[in-house]
Amino acid sequence: MSSLETFCLHVSGDFACFTRPEMKVERVSYDVITPSAARAVFEAILWKPAIRWQIRRIEVLNPVRWISIRRNEVSSIISERNVKTAMRGGNASLQILIEDDRQQRAGLFLRDVAYRLHACFSLQNDSRHLHRYPHLRPVEHTENINSYAKFAEMFKRRARKGQCFNQPYLGTREFSADFSLVENDATRQPAISEDRELGWMLYDMDFSDPAKPCPRFFNATMRQGVIQIPEWDSDEVRG
Repeated sequence: MSSLETFCLHVSGDFACFTRPEMKVERVSYDVITPSAARAVFEAILWKPAIRWQIRRIEVLNPVRWISIRRNEVSSIISERNVKTAMRGGNASLQILIEDDRQQRAGLFLRDVAYRLHACFSLQNDSRHLHRYPHLRPVEHTENINSYAKFAEMFKRRARKGQCFNQPYLGTREFSADFSLVENDATRQPAISEDRELGWMLYDMDFSDPAKPCPRFFNATMRQGVIQIPEWDSDEVRG
């Protein structure tokens, strides 16, 4: 993985919520962005079935600040059965009546966040990723090299222009993110001078069994504002 080109994005936003899965009712964010949320930012700029993004390092640029917000949410979702029935042309209700399902919930969110995200991508025939996506076919070596260069240039071109398939967001879709490609070391904002034990954090979802995705976690540590992200198949990542 170390031989692959590393890409860097500066990502910021007014608010963020990287929800802790152990919180069942109220939304409470992790202290910093998770690797899966960081991966989603890169995929928003360039997603192809042939590539898989791997977050390498997260730099925290702004001090960790919190804000408590109470907001209206709906307490139910449209059932999967009704959606499938409607897709087949059946008569099924796909509406949610807000007045009947509204409830107030408090959330503990992050505010004024800024990160520098470092990531690389590998093609689908990388053996370290095939077990996660077993349905993908291997590709030939020459096709591999040509495709990698093509996708690398495509990502940099899109990131420079601010192009994306969908607006990147910081944990939840209402918290949109601004992004820019980082190419000049001289203009980089330094990471915060803080060490922090972040505890067990969501790493990503394992889709080896598409019918039963499994979350995987790692014990995250921030040293001088920098979080090193282990490899997917390392002993540090547990599911």
